[in-house]
Amino acid sequence: MAGEVLLLENVVAGYENKAVVKGVSLSVREGEKVVIMGPSGSGKSTLLKTAILLVRPWSGRVVLDGEDLTSGQVDLRRARAKTGFVFQSYNLFPHMKVVDNVALPLRLVKGYSKEAARRKALEVLKLVGLEEYCEKYPLQLSGGQQQRVAIARALAMDPIILFLDEPTSALDPELKAEVLETLRDVARRGIAMMVVTHELDFAREIADRVVIMEDGVIVEEGGASLLWSPKTERARRFLKVIGTSSALT
Repeated sequence: MAGEVLLLENVVAGYENKAVVKGVSLSVREGEKVVIMGPSGSGKSTLLKTAILLVRPWSGRVVLDGEDLTSGQVDLRRARAKTGFVFQSYNLFPHMKVVDNVALPLRLVKGYSKEAARRKALEVLKLVGLEEYCEKYPLQLSGGQQQRVAIARALAMDPIILFLDEPTSALDPELKAEVLETLRDVARRGIAMMVVTHELDFAREIADRVVIMEDGVIVEEGGASLLWSPKTERARRFLKVIGTSSALT
């Protein structure tokens, strides 16, 4: 059986005096694709950010690759270098060429030379079908292409787990389709993934496990079959809403 890459244990987290994640426990194994779904404001994005301590939990434990990130004894920069994170917005540097956007973390975090970082960047840009755009600037690309650059940048780190926070939410349907196709290719590469998405068909395709959240807690968790036959009323209600939305787009 594959080993555990990530463990969240009774995690509570939030902003100012408001708890957004309320005692969530969750694990991800090597190569496993965990899809997190739920209504807006249910704590999904905060949970993802808590997994690499971009949001620090108020209580509970976060264990990444066997190291307790909440212990205060772990170099967080070194630990985060084992992960890749793709946000809703692309977070690219507009003044830097595409290849340099991808290469920069390799140089700053992994210690690659300029030449080695460029080679690796070109390799992953080829994987996402953007090698020919390597000398372009982000604003010369479509939104879908920019998000694929962000995916390439995350893949360049050779992550043990890839976090994706609503990676298609800012895109129109046509651009969304090209990003989802890239993510399907990524999913087939065997990297563990923790994905927040409202894309029901995509979730059904890639999920090994599904987590439905509402109001900061897990209301249902199970295999991909959950997306066809949820057991709880709250999960059924949510999936009915997004299923109707998907049918309209």
